[in-house]
Amino acid sequence: MFILVVAYLGGILTILSPCVLPVLPFVFARADRPFRSHGLPLLLGLALSFAATATLAAVGGGWVVSLNEYGRTAALALIALFGAALLFPGWAERLSQPFVRLGNRLSESGPGSQRLGFVGPLLLGVGIGMLWTPCAGPILGLILTGAALRGANAGTSLLLLAYAAGAATSMAAALLFGGRVFARLKGTLRTGETIRRVAGAAVLGGTAAIALGLDTQLLSQISLGGTTRLEQSLVDRIAPRSAQMTQPSSSTRPARDGFVLTAAGAGDAAAAPRLPVQGSFPSLAGATEWINSPPLSAEGLRGKVVLVDFWTYSCINCLRTLPYLKAWAQKYKDDGLVVVGVHTPEFAFEKKPSNVRSAVKELDIGFPVALDSNFSIWRAFGNRAWPAFYFIDAQGRIRHQQLGEGRYDKAESVIRQLLAEAGSAVPSAQFVAPVGQGTQAAAGPAPALSGETYVGYAQATNFASPGGFARDRARNYAAAPELGLDEWSLAGSWTVEGERAVLDKAGGRISYRFQARDLHLVLGASKDGSPVRFKVRIDGKAPGADHGSDIDAEGNGVVERQKLYQLVRQGKGSRSRVFEIEFLDPGAQAYAFTFG
Repeated sequence: MFILVVAYLGGILTILSPCVLPVLPFVFARADRPFRSHGLPLLLGLALSFAATATLAAVGGGWVVSLNEYGRTAALALIALFGAALLFPGWAERLSQPFVRLGNRLSESGPGSQRLGFVGPLLLGVGIGMLWTPCAGPILGLILTGAALRGANAGTSLLLLAYAAGAATSMAAALLFGGRVFARLKGTLRTGETIRRVAGAAVLGGTAAIALGLDTQLLSQISLGGTTRLEQSLVDRIAPRSAQMTQPSSSTRPARDGFVLTAAGAGDAAAAPRLPVQGSFPSLAGATEWINSPPLSAEGLRGKVVLVDFWTYSCINCLRTLPYLKAWAQKYKDDGLVVVGVHTPEFAFEKKPSNVRSAVKELDIGFPVALDSNFSIWRAFGNRAWPAFYFIDAQGRIRHQQLGEGRYDKAESVIRQLLAEAGSAVPSAQFVAPVGQGTQAAAGPAPALSGETYVGYAQATNFASPGGFARDRARNYAAAPELGLDEWSLAGSWTVEGERAVLDKAGGRISYRFQARDLHLVLGASKDGSPVRFKVRIDGKAPGADHGSDIDAEGNGVVERQKLYQLVRQGKGSRSRVFEIEFLDPGAQAYAFTFG
């Protein structure tokens, strides 16, 4: 009962957060109507539709995402129709005539007309609820995480309904207050008509903003700190402390949680005499979709040795582990090993299931891949970085963890040890030694002196163009006259967003002074899917023999989809050099540089 109360209080706090701004025009547009017959049904519809949509989002698969897109479009159309009716009374009167005739027929049987009056606001509330995406604060995040991990159940839906009821309660208070203000202002018919038109214009404006995504752009720049602190204080009262796993045995640590790790050393090949138990196999129920396999579960994999690999398809460190994962999956499949890839996205485009399916096919991955687009499995494991290996024995216990690439002999020794414990007669043999190609090729013998660099302003560093970033708006950038190591600049017309830069006009360039054998750049084609041609130069010249796998010796290449492109692969040395890429078509999307 206590957790239901906390969820309800968390919903009430929503009114203090900017995330409620997009739906307020729709709620206040009904403030001049009686609360019992209009406001209450609207809020009921809002609460019910949000609870249902959030439940599906938490436990559903990819089909729910697609279905929600259609529902969102239908809801936008419904709300726009309502706003137009407020703005143009004559048109609204003609539009309502069929419903009036229906009401007259229903009224012949008595109370039917009252039911009709209740249904209209209820449907409007359902539409608003489908558009409403509350900020994922600590309380809602805790509820949704639990839903994703445990699957659909009555308790989860009840918690979401309590949260929605709390939000509806705070909105009811605002609606009652707004109704009193409207009652005082509507002293004359003319004033009432003006208020009606203003409300209609506000509803249409809000609908257009949501349809264009302007609401999320605005809210991403508004601080939510006050509400989050209030919610967090409630969460701290109820959230149990998660069991702490043993620290990973990897000698590599991420500098910041969730960021891609650089290559680790190739030593540490000796197998441990006895692997400690570090925890139990967490649930895989948070997967939104499975590729190459029906849905798997920790219980269903009992009796198998399982290697869980956290990866994302634009991460160079993850890509370089794939030859070993594929080799192990093939070599030990008859001995009881199951490799499970958990694809947890770093960029928004990696959340799209069709993009991941295309990447899995292109990378020739045959083992099961779980799509962890909501980070549910990531959180269940307490994971911190890409790539990460978790080795699970036949009894469903985590026995070893390894973060970062490298130390493949050690990883294979762990696999053999766990298979032997499970009773498999694993023959002594040499360790696998696959040779990856392109982006899957092993890192160079010398460590890269340049590190991952993001292009979007949210995480960008060492940006050297004069004047800095113009956030979320088009600007003509000038190239820096000189670049120091790991400094970079833009030239041409670009719109720099939080996680990417989008080229507005053909001819835009990106320059970067780097020191590494390999240079990669995460790129995307134009928003309408049109390919973008580009040309690469190194120190002002064609790359020649130092070209990457995604360009030719003259530096020519084409961006056809969102992925990591290998643009430089030097044959000798890794001295400091200036990389430049010029896009010959508009619409290119640039996300991040990585090196090797």
